[in-house]
Amino acid sequence: MENGVKKKTFNTGFTSHLLLNFSESGKVYCCASSAIQFSTLLSISTLDGKVEILKKSQPIDIDEGYLSEFTEICYNTTDGGKSYANYYKPTNKDYEGPDDELPPLLVKAHGGPTGSTTTCLQLSVQYFTSRGFAVLDVSYRGSTGYGREYRLKLDNKWGIYDVDDCCAAAQHLADNKLVDKNKLCIDGGSAGGYTTLACLASKDVFKAGACSYGVTDLELEANETNKFHSRYLDRLIGVYPQQRDIYIQRSPIHNVDGFNYPIIFFQGTEDKVVPPNQAQMMFDSVEKKGIPCSLIMFEGEQHGFRKSENIQTALDGELYFYSKILKFEADLPDGISDKISISNYA
Repeated sequence: MENGVKKKTFNTGFTSHLLLNFSESGKVYCCASSAIQFSTLLSISTLDGKVEILKKSQPIDIDEGYLSEFTEICYNTTDGGKSYANYYKPTNKDYEGPDDELPPLLVKAHGGPTGSTTTCLQLSVQYFTSRGFAVLDVSYRGSTGYGREYRLKLDNKWGIYDVDDCCAAAQHLADNKLVDKNKLCIDGGSAGGYTTLACLASKDVFKAGACSYGVTDLELEANETNKFHSRYLDRLIGVYPQQRDIYIQRSPIHNVDGFNYPIIFFQGTEDKVVPPNQAQMMFDSVEKKGIPCSLIMFEGEQHGFRKSENIQTALDGELYFYSKILKFEADLPDGISDKISISNYA
């Protein structure tokens, strides 16, 4: 009871409920999701709590014994701040890890960068958790969903706070003996790809990474991206060209000297948001330094991969790359080694 109003709670079987709409008939309509269920349109009766599934966004036919549900964690980060992440344990009903070993970790840096992680079922996350990885989906400072003050923290701090928060998240799990500190990996696409590269170029936390269509040169991005994104970096980095020095300072392509760990790149040849020359330049620089690296160009793909065979290759290729770098056996389809060539790998 609050302010004379009796509260009701309903168990829908989902963990996230968005776009609520109330009807005069006493029903609530919403889009609901969870870590093991795709977004679903529900009708909920406020009279008896009856839940009716009206429409599923897409079908799923996967045994829940292979699906991992997340726990939201809050952890300390730099400048006295706090950040958030969704933690997924390795889950596969057919296998258990050795008692004397901790699992490897994959930290995921979302795109945006003022976007957010999702509580909806992500098959790309479940791909790794069903294969023995713990996954940490980070909502670094600047992400939506935690209030305006939190979202604005990334202003002029892109390449700093997102990097700090991804590193602090991995360190938090390692310190709590939930993952192997020597098997920390990171991946991301677009803005998350930039964060991935910035982490590997400026921090000594992750042992390997995967960058999909990520920004490598902030100045080049400011000059060559499409019209919609043309002034986006003024708020996140600084006003260009007046603050060009910051663009140079935070660009991974200008920090290759700090790059010491293996990286695999996935890039579409027709990407207009982050042109493919950025991935090519970064790969060439890392390869020249003698670091194990790969570059997979997908013909005809744009900013984000749409062809199922390319999505599958990117997932299998990333796992294959980690298996070689971290020295473990992975159950992968035949022929993946022919698609993924690793330079500087003995």
